[in-house]
Amino acid sequence: MLEHTFEEKRSALLKLSNELGREAHALAILGEGNVSARVGEGTFIVKASGSSLATLQEPDLVHCHTKPLLPLLDRADLTDEEIDHTLLVCRVDQQSKKPSIETLFHVYLLGLAGVEFIAHTHPQTVNQILCSPRGRAFAEHRLFPDQIVYCGVASAFVPYTDPGLPLAQAIRRETQSFLSRYQDTPQTILLENHGLIAMGRNPQAVLTATLMMEKSARIFVGASNLAGPQFLTDESARRIARRADEEYRRRLVQS
Repeated sequence: MLEHTFEEKRSALLKLSNELGREAHALAILGEGNVSARVGEGTFIVKASGSSLATLQEPDLVHCHTKPLLPLLDRADLTDEEIDHTLLVCRVDQQSKKPSIETLFHVYLLGLAGVEFIAHTHPQTVNQILCSPRGRAFAEHRLFPDQIVYCGVASAFVPYTDPGLPLAQAIRRETQSFLSRYQDTPQTILLENHGLIAMGRNPQAVLTATLMMEKSARIFVGASNLAGPQFLTDESARRIARRADEEYRRRLVQS
């Protein structure tokens, strides 16, 4: 990928954030959603709490150390005050803003193979499905080939969990289950009654997965009004994912 320095990663992340926050995309409003990027060994940058994706600027990104945060995922006895303290302590610049509470799942996901950038959004149509009884089916099955190419052969699905440390722990648990089942990092994670996480090697892969998942959700909702949806078989989905021509198109976005 092209972005190597801190400044280049920060610039790329700001551009991704502002694009995701465009009103026409209907992916997030006000302070919804967050973004992050791995910077180097042991550090990353993440959206500050309460800031807007659409208007995000350099002061709204927080440079954080990974080391203080990862041990929290193994704790079940932390108070909100202890978590807030750690979020403040992890900042490289102690004068910077407070990182988002969802930093706790970003720090885990950024350690996965192939994950350099992450975007968490609340797409309107995706959330129509995730706020219904059909969220898991939407996550685990595919409707058409391009959804497989840009969103993965399936999405990890996380049953509703309160934001903060419980959600980060649930995301880790379901992601590890996905890794065991598919032997690959999920490109997309769907959070029941909450939203979407898209991950990739570069901002374009993350943006593409986000927009394609929202398109998939519109198709799912439309097909549901026509006695559907009619999913591809799991065998067909795996075959499409392995095709050389589809892999070539995937690499064009991810390289």
